[in-house]
Amino acid sequence: MTETPASLFPERSYLWQDGTLRSWLLTTDHKRIALLYLVTITVFFATGSIGAALIRLQLIEPGGMILSDETYSRMFTMHGIVMVWLFLVPSIPVTFGNFLVPLMLGARDLAFPRLNLLSWYLFVASGLLVLYGLFRGGLETGWTFYTPLSTDYTQGRVLPVVAGVFLSGFSSIATGVNIIVSIHQLRAPGMTWYRMPLMLWALYATSVIFVLATPVLSITLLLLAFEHIFRVGVFDPALGGDPLLFQHLFWFYSHPAVYIMILPGMGVVSEIVSTFCHKPIFGYRFVAWSSISIAAIGFLVWGHHMFVAGTSLYAAIVFSMLSFLVSVPSAIKVFNWLGTMHGGSIRLDAPMLYAMGFIGLFTVGGLTGLFLASLASDVHLTQTYFVVAHFHYIMVGGMVSAYFGGLHYWWPKITGRMYPEMWGRIAAALIFFGFNLTFFPQFILGYEGMPRRYATYPEQFQVLNVLSSAGASILAVAYVLPLVYFTWSLFKGARAPGNPWAATGLEWQTSSPPPTENFARTPEVTSGPYDYATLDRLNRTAAEEAPHV
Repeated sequence: MTETPASLFPERSYLWQDGTLRSWLLTTDHKRIALLYLVTITVFFATGSIGAALIRLQLIEPGGMILSDETYSRMFTMHGIVMVWLFLVPSIPVTFGNFLVPLMLGARDLAFPRLNLLSWYLFVASGLLVLYGLFRGGLETGWTFYTPLSTDYTQGRVLPVVAGVFLSGFSSIATGVNIIVSIHQLRAPGMTWYRMPLMLWALYATSVIFVLATPVLSITLLLLAFEHIFRVGVFDPALGGDPLLFQHLFWFYSHPAVYIMILPGMGVVSEIVSTFCHKPIFGYRFVAWSSISIAAIGFLVWGHHMFVAGTSLYAAIVFSMLSFLVSVPSAIKVFNWLGTMHGGSIRLDAPMLYAMGFIGLFTVGGLTGLFLASLASDVHLTQTYFVVAHFHYIMVGGMVSAYFGGLHYWWPKITGRMYPEMWGRIAAALIFFGFNLTFFPQFILGYEGMPRRYATYPEQFQVLNVLSSAGASILAVAYVLPLVYFTWSLFKGARAPGNPWAATGLEWQTSSPPPTENFARTPEVTSGPYDYATLDRLNRTAAEEAPHV
């Protein structure tokens, strides 16, 4: 476990070997494809954030500030569709998954490099279709495409947006197949399943959901398009269709999609907590299998989104119990992260601050989800801002915190440059504070009965809405800040050593940034993924053997 400064091998770096635009657009190197994805989803994240900013500006005053009711509806639809389908679902699997899976496995690339490149082109095409539909006429269906809104034939831009989400599904399936096959076939000698990093377990569980659940969404959207084009009744009650059928099919995918969004973030947090506590993850096997359990149980709980949609009372009771059950493996992860931190030598660098923020925000989001899993309270809360707050605590507070934590953690490996640590800590603190100021008031608004998706509201809700909008402005600054100092670090940041965090994974045993081939020779794994005792022993030996000046 020796460190190799990236500056000794600049010509071998994947970043600089044949730096032409053509070489990047036709690359099959998993690391370059990860960066192409990183740039693409950053653009989509910024686009979706514009919709969020306009929503919060509108809600500062009870009568609305800047948008008509129709435009407001289009803005929250644009925000939801872009953020969910073009950022939250793909973000960690296509960026960190693409970059890290071969490095963590000790392999030279993913199993299907050309399929990997195709997945990026499909993703770009899907994003362009979605943005075309949203900006050329707009859409008012919400991100869920519920009928009868999506079967309203005056909504002329439904088809390009549906086609875009349909294409993004094929991109996700390609990524999932690549990760599954790579983990099965490309593990380094000696890397058994229980010697894999927990990040790989999380990505494996996510990829299973990609492959098994996404086709259900695809066929649902295909039926919706078929109904639009040929006026055949499938979901539209005016044509003899069944709108409840759409909800069943949509949520059969979309509830597992919640775990597509959060499971990779859990994998990131496991890596960060272990590294910055300098301890193996407490209860490694429980954490590993909890990822598989979340993926499996996630397929069985879609009905809790439909408690007020006219489903059977007995079915609702079953779905309620299953919704409570899925919280158990999630709680296992939280308890085991805290167990790892207990007695650990914790370093409060930026990645660890993001990981701690994730744990706190995800816990709040998970506990409030139990209110929505309960039949009695869900009837009162389901169409209110309580749901908005719960969803954002899981997806934005949790998953985006993990995404930024992973970006800070692996940035030296990706770029070969260190970022300014103090600014990283400031950004992490601002995101945590700004997020809570934005969304915690919405729990109170929802409990008091403020409905979601409304452009205006009674005056008694104004104070909490102003607080929420003020928090959103802090959150906006906190999201822009990393973009600034990461860009600065590319040109002015200190050179990163191969292993700046004293971590144990195989990805840290190559130079920063890695060479095109990842490893000069295939590594051999002889111990578990978080063997800090061996790392410390090797570091002591290297220090003793180093010449004294």
